Amino acid sequence: MNPRKTTSLILRVAVPAPLRGYFDYLLPEHLPAPQPGARVRIPFGRRQLVGVVFKVGNESEVETKRLRPLTSIIDDTPILDEPMRELLSWMASYYHHPIGEVVATALPVRLRKGEAAERKPQVVLRLTAQGIECTPEQFKRAPRQGQMWQTLLQQPDGINIESLRETPGYNAAVLSRLESAGLAERFNRQGPAPASGARPAPAPELNQEQAAAVAALSVQSAFKCSLLEGVTGSGKTEVYLALVEKVLATGRQALVLVPEIGLTPQLISRFNQRLSSRLAVLHSGLNDSERLDAWLAARAGEAGVVLGTRSAVLTPLHRPGLIIIDEEHDASYKQQDGLRYSARDVAVRRAQQHNIPIILGSATPALESLQNALTGRYQHLRLHSRAGAAQKPVMRLIDVRAQTLTEGLSPALVGSVQTHLDAGGQVLLFLNRRGYAPALVCHDCGWVAPCDRCDTGMTLHRGGRHLCCHHCGAQRLPPRACDNCGGQELLAVGEGTERIAAALRGLFPGVPMARFDRDTLTRKGSMEARLQEVREGKVRLLVGTQMLAKGHDFPDLSLVGVVNSDHGLFSADFRALERMAQLVTQVAGRAGRGQRAGEVLLQTRHPDHPLLRLLISEGYHPFAQATLAEREASGLPPFGHLALLQAESPQPAAPPAFLDAAAQAAYDLNLPGVELWGPIPAPMERRAGRTRGHLLLRAQKRSALHQLLHVWIPVIEKLPLARRVRWAIDIDPQDLI
Repeated sequence: MNPRKTTSLILRVAVPAPLRGYFDYLLPEHLPAPQPGARVRIPFGRRQLVGVVFKVGNESEVETKRLRPLTSIIDDTPILDEPMRELLSWMASYYHHPIGEVVATALPVRLRKGEAAERKPQVVLRLTAQGIECTPEQFKRAPRQGQMWQTLLQQPDGINIESLRETPGYNAAVLSRLESAGLAERFNRQGPAPASGARPAPAPELNQEQAAAVAALSVQSAFKCSLLEGVTGSGKTEVYLALVEKVLATGRQALVLVPEIGLTPQLISRFNQRLSSRLAVLHSGLNDSERLDAWLAARAGEAGVVLGTRSAVLTPLHRPGLIIIDEEHDASYKQQDGLRYSARDVAVRRAQQHNIPIILGSATPALESLQNALTGRYQHLRLHSRAGAAQKPVMRLIDVRAQTLTEGLSPALVGSVQTHLDAGGQVLLFLNRRGYAPALVCHDCGWVAPCDRCDTGMTLHRGGRHLCCHHCGAQRLPPRACDNCGGQELLAVGEGTERIAAALRGLFPGVPMARFDRDTLTRKGSMEARLQEVREGKVRLLVGTQMLAKGHDFPDLSLVGVVNSDHGLFSADFRALERMAQLVTQVAGRAGRGQRAGEVLLQTRHPDHPLLRLLISEGYHPFAQATLAEREASGLPPFGHLALLQAESPQPAAPPAFLDAAAQAAYDLNLPGVELWGPIPAPMERRAGRTRGHLLLRAQKRSALHQLLHVWIPVIEKLPLARRVRWAIDIDPQDLI
């Protein structure tokens, strides 16, 4: 259809709706023309929505008489600048997602609602001069006041009252008593907390490898993607800090991404100690006001460093100078629902757009990143040695076949735990499975307590007092007898972190222990509080999931025991083996980071698995190269490109019927270079009461894959069966389960 010209101004608007493309609106005569990037309030069906203007002109493919006028203009100046609009347009095209939903993802909640792009005064609490002079001894008879005092003492610039309410130990009455005694005060603050003004701590002397990496990276001012591959404990963070200091000295900003919220507190502390610039922090633990304040500070250039998790990659920067992706291999950088983007890949695109350098750091690089480095597309820098006097830990396999285990723990592992505790060290036992036991099984007939809504068994929690599904969240009490045969002997089979912790309490009574998983760390600040106890030596035994596997530095930790290293050796997902190796290597890296020698023991029932033995004997890099050879032979990423069409419905017959029709539509297009694998049921076919199916597309060339997707998706949308299912396209899928 040819565009129609009109004398009226027409606005092309990205509307937050699950419909592709922009929507055109007329500009009423009484309103001034908004700038591209400004928010407007527009009628959409019977609703009033907030959209963002992308173009102002006098052409539309829709007849003028059918266009509706916008309701109002929210912003006098663009809320999204041209580079950000270009990035979001690229994301909509690459990930084949509606542009309006892409734009909404990039905006803080308050801006999506149409609120003003300005900071609201925050009620902030801080200690008075009298409160700062207090000592812990003064609170011996008032421990709750002492805990609140300690919290405020760690926030010399004050803490937002909304954030304070979510910290462990918060009590309004206790806080009121501190204020009445003149030890604390509250005030209104406009905008983010100011820079501390304290003189930055001096940087430690870099070793030869670190200095060489900084020298190689600091000469870059234009776009260049570099992979910094450094063994755990090699001091990658010091390299980051040195480079950020250089960028700040030129008046530009740095964007630093970390994979998990649990890693942000210690990194914030490191950056605040070393840098005099303001730090804007963005992660899911912030309230809406805090997120908007940080977003606006970054956009205005008031924050020299923006540090955050996945969504922070879409934070606007006034003077971008450097992007750093820490633990770049981590799967949490990929959004798994809605707009299914990879923050790492978007960051690379953004660095290219701004013509600035980007650094991908990891001890266990993703195979896609490693292949780019090995072929010269990325600059490849390696840190082979640990910083300081720390040495790499010794890694050994424990063959648990035919052994009598105590709640999943072998005699050899239990003996090593005792040895390291006797020597004054700390011990971490790692198991990436929370709960007490992963299955409740009938001894008589083998029945496994199922989830009624998923094709999986339920996990036993709290010492066997309730069952929980880790996929849909359903909970119920354990049955008194088998639902299948009525048998009375129901066994808790397998181990979770809760069961391992209970076993350790019996084996090592009196040894202070802490458990790290989502069941025990539910309140804001609880993770950091418990980590501080570990660093202070108040905890000797640690039991945890992958939240302990990366980024943490425990100088006294001398032994890491991996309770089950076989997870991922045999999986329907071709990436499972890579992730197992990354996880094992990362958690092993927590041992021996201080003066104590480190030891890592991995329990396995497959001690002869060739890739597992290669990982243990030679390390991650040789393992990765061997895995790359397997990927190349099979044409899987990074030697091929994938897209996944997923469909689900409460009606079991609907997903396979829709996927069959979609596959036939792809064959009818007859575009070369793309293979269709499936349709097949998802590995977990039923989840949360919905039947699920997959259709995987593979192409040798990325261009061929996207050429098909651009013409195929509009056809899919028009299929009659498309209305009977919930379907989505996942580009470069990371999870095939």
